[in-house]
Amino acid sequence: MEQLIKYRIVCTLSFGDIYGQIMVWLIVIFLSLASALALWSAERQIYALATVGLILVLSLPFLLFAFVTTLLNHIELDPIEVDAKNYTRRQQSTQKPAEASS
Repeated sequence: MEQLIKYRIVCTLSFGDIYGQIMVWLIVIFLSLASALALWSAERQIYALATVGLILVLSLPFLLFAFVTTLLNHIELDPIEVDAKNYTRRQQSTQKPAEASS
């Protein structure tokens, strides 16, 4: 009978990987608010709110796509060799397990 290959899932995503995306999102928000303030007057308040809503609704799918693809690009599958007596990993990870502090 063939042995099944087992995998270990590792996520290597860090804050630095999505930092640029967060900065772009903040710039989009501030530009939409600036355009709303530019359109704000006694007669055009609905246009200002519609502008902010339209910019946020149109940019949200792009932001979500960027976050999800970045996350998926940082997921690794490491094959694990399975021995009958003990489990050994083919590739040792550089990460240390979490330890409780007292």
